[in-house]
Parts: sequence; structure tokens; C-alpha cells
Amino acid sequence: MRCPFCGVVDSKVIDSRSADEGNSIRRRRECSACSRRFTTYEVVEEIPLMVIKKDGRREIFDRGKLLGGILRSCEKRPVSVAVIETTVSKIEKEIRNRIEREISTSQIGEDVMRHLKEIDQVAYVRFASVYRQFADINNFMQELELLIKSQHKE
Repeated sequence: MRCPFCGVVDSKVIDSRSADEGNSIRRRRECSACSRRFTTYEVVEEIPLMVIKKDGRREIFDRGKLLGGILRSCEKRPVSVAVIETTVSKIEKEIRNRIEREISTSQIGEDVMRHLKEIDQVAYVRFASVYRQFADINNFMQELELLIKSQHKE
């Protein structure tokens, strides 16, 4: 690490600590030439995750959109914000742990539905009705029948 005071590249680490809730490391360094101390931060460089929209456009993954969709589905339901936050974190982690750096909105939607099915069935049906764009009541009833059948298997 280059010293910000004299420009020498050689420095030694005096102290290392976790920072930013474990997302970075704070290092106290001392320059071997001028003996002045300075602080550096080390963070993992994340490759942006791209979302492929239905019309083929690509945009950077936005956790806020994921959270917003799940919040709307769980509105006026007995689902705590903590459970919603945990679910969003799980889904985001699953997405980021995939090898591909691009993911379709349909894959994200399926992941959300899988998690919502475990949390709250009404929220699941709400999300499914928007995500699957039910054309009529028959599509809606088919989804409900699938949900009921999966309940009886458990």
C-alpha cells in the first residue's frame, strides 16, 4: 500500500479490525520510510449482478425492488418486517451464489414464490397473481388448486 504522505510503497500493518458490520476490514498501517500512520479499508469487490427483463433489457439487480414486491404481497398480513428482511436476504444470497452473473426476472420470481409459499399462502397467491399475470379467474383457480394439492402432500 502506497503511503499517502511520502509515496513509498512499503508499509506494515499495525492493527486489523472488522468494519462496516463485517463487510470490510479496517487496517492501521505505518510507513517504513516516514513512520507516519494511515488507515486503509479493504472490501470485497462484487461483480454486478444483471437482471434480464422480459423484454430483453438488462439492468443491475436492485434489492429494493425485491423487497418492495415482497412487502406489497405481505401487506396487511401477519408477516413481520424481520421475516421479510430475512427472506429478501436469503433470496439475494441464493441469487448471488449462482455461477451466472445474469439472471432472468422469471428465475427471481420463482425464487420469491418458493419462499412466500413457506411464509404466507395469501402473500404467495398475491405475488403469483401479479407475477404470472393471470388472464382470468380460471388461471387464478388453477394456482389455488396447485397450492391446495401441495398442502395435502405435506
